[in-house]
Amino acid sequence: MDAERRKIIVREIDHWRRSKLLPEHYCDFLMNLYVDDMTPKPNSLLGVSATTVTNSNWKIWLLGLAVIAALSLSALNFNSFGLPMQIGISALFVMICYAGAYRQFSRTPVVSYVLCGVASVAILLLGLHIMDLSDVQNSITYIGYLAFCSCIWLLNGLVARMAIFQICGWFGLVGTYSWLLMQKLEHPSWFSLELSWIPLSVVLIWMAWLAHHTNKQAASVLMLVGGLAWFLPEAMTFIVDNELSARLIQISFTAKLVSVGAALFLLRKKWVEWVM
Repeated sequence: MDAERRKIIVREIDHWRRSKLLPEHYCDFLMNLYVDDMTPKPNSLLGVSATTVTNSNWKIWLLGLAVIAALSLSALNFNSFGLPMQIGISALFVMICYAGAYRQFSRTPVVSYVLCGVASVAILLLGLHIMDLSDVQNSITYIGYLAFCSCIWLLNGLVARMAIFQICGWFGLVGTYSWLLMQKLEHPSWFSLELSWIPLSVVLIWMAWLAHHTNKQAASVLMLVGGLAWFLPEAMTFIVDNELSARLIQISFTAKLVSVGAALFLLRKKWVEWVM
């Protein structure tokens, strides 16, 4: 088949995809059959082809401008709204972004990641801004809200299988747990710090082993977070008031590092199956 005929077929398949005349996976299959290195795919930006833009209806443009205007006006007048309306607008914006992300995940993953990122950052910043406007002074409220956002990020990462949001969620929860420890342990000993983190590290790695049969991505993230938790007792000595000697901290860190290296080498045939 000559190159000109291939180009015509590729353009037709692209038209079928945009017009929803065929399911998405059928169009992908046909595109793989007829597209080669010598046949360029239709030009697109973030999954939107040039043909889609040039043939778009004026109603779509009007709707887009109306949405942008509504969002802009809401942002400019956000502080003048009442607290219930601020919460409602924030929740609606976050839900629209997440809904758009899930809708675009199979079509344009880049757009999906961007929308998820916008929603995840917005849910944190808007919540903190609303609490600041409401003159919230209790630090527990802020930490509790961080834990709530972290759970949302983690759940979103698990459902959409996006590792970066799983990592952000786990890091937020680990940060919350660290803050709670700092409130409870005023002058922690070496043993109390180790006892606070080592069991958690073991549990996270055990969860990675349980998850690797069904979700290797989640298993990889759990293994990473569990490995970091293994060294957090030594890291916390820099931010909490303690009387531990520098030599003890160095010996503890070195011993853990050697033990992790030996475990990774001896069990390399096991843990590689979890994450790959």
